[in-house]
Amino acid sequence: MKIKISTVCFILITWVCASCTASKTNTVGIENNSNYSYTDKVISLPWQSVKQTYPSLDFNNFKITDANSKKEIPYQLEYKGSTDIQNVLVQISLEPNSKMELVFKNEKHGDFATKTYGRYVPERLDDFAWENDKIAFRMYGKALEEEGKGNAYGIDVWLKRTDKMILNERYKIGKYHEDLGNGLDYYHVGFTLGAGNMAPYVNDSIWYSNNYTKWKILDNGPLRTTFQLDFDEWDVNGKQMKAIKTVSLDAGSQLNKIEVKYTSNDKSLQQIPVVVGIIKRPESGSELMDIEHGILGYWEPQHGEDGTTGVGVIIPSKVNDMRVRKDQYLAIFEIPNNESFTYYAGAAWDKAGSITNSQQWFDHLSSQKQQLMGNDIKVVFK
Repeated sequence: MKIKISTVCFILITWVCASCTASKTNTVGIENNSNYSYTDKVISLPWQSVKQTYPSLDFNNFKITDANSKKEIPYQLEYKGSTDIQNVLVQISLEPNSKMELVFKNEKHGDFATKTYGRYVPERLDDFAWENDKIAFRMYGKALEEEGKGNAYGIDVWLKRTDKMILNERYKIGKYHEDLGNGLDYYHVGFTLGAGNMAPYVNDSIWYSNNYTKWKILDNGPLRTTFQLDFDEWDVNGKQMKAIKTVSLDAGSQLNKIEVKYTSNDKSLQQIPVVVGIIKRPESGSELMDIEHGILGYWEPQHGEDGTTGVGVIIPSKVNDMRVRKDQYLAIFEIPNNESFTYYAGAAWDKAGSITNSQQWFDHLSSQKQQLMGNDIKVVFK
């Protein structure tokens, strides 16, 4: 039997092309189009896009690797309080104007270190505390308010110098104010906004809410912890107001992402005047009041042998004013009634060794503002 050479060539080319198609590996590209480095940055990959790229992916058992280095990439499935997956969170580092490609595989992933964690703490008068591998915070609940001793309105900072999770250990031991090797809580909040809390601001007065009454964890590590706190109605200059605050903390970040939704019973009220504040110490410290860029920073005076705390706020909208009022630095602006508004607030400790002076802290806040407000990270599904 004779077979034409052209027929053989056609069959061979078809087989080669089919083999190339079969061996093609889909990837997810991440590009850093900025002039600054992203270090241990948590990136969100939309779950639906992942599923379209990898339709046979087993979401109960898969791993992600760097296509070039073959190194495994830690990840988290983000639910945002839903029963359905919303995003795949990955933690990556990228130099300026560089890119990387991720490969998803139906293989068992390795163990991921827990880098964020939060919980309700009923054994300590309704605290809600949260942390990452850099810093820790807490807010206060109804039980502390009713007891009346040591109550505070603002965000508290728990300083740490370890990448391990320390909240459960500190609450178990009960010695928050002693440095047992991993940090301590020397930050004083009192009747102020502490480390970047928000409150309505009417007639030159801060209208503090009561402490939170309900809580809900939406996601809890290993790369992002998100929770929601509800605040009962309170009086704001003759009007009833209620609030929901949703806080997210990513691994590797000094700053919380805070979404606030105020709802007034006055339906005609379109904008609510608010302040975000930082408590000011009596001694001399360093301050950054950058109204144009919405950055409020404070490098506190040294707290004896405990070291020094830096506190900062980043506001993405127009800021009307920044001022010192009694014992607080205030950023004054407006947010929409009955709509969510997002800003950022956090802290650093010099003894952690990463940020050790005021200039480094203020530079960090400025860099974070550029990164948060920019669109420099591009995700491409291939």
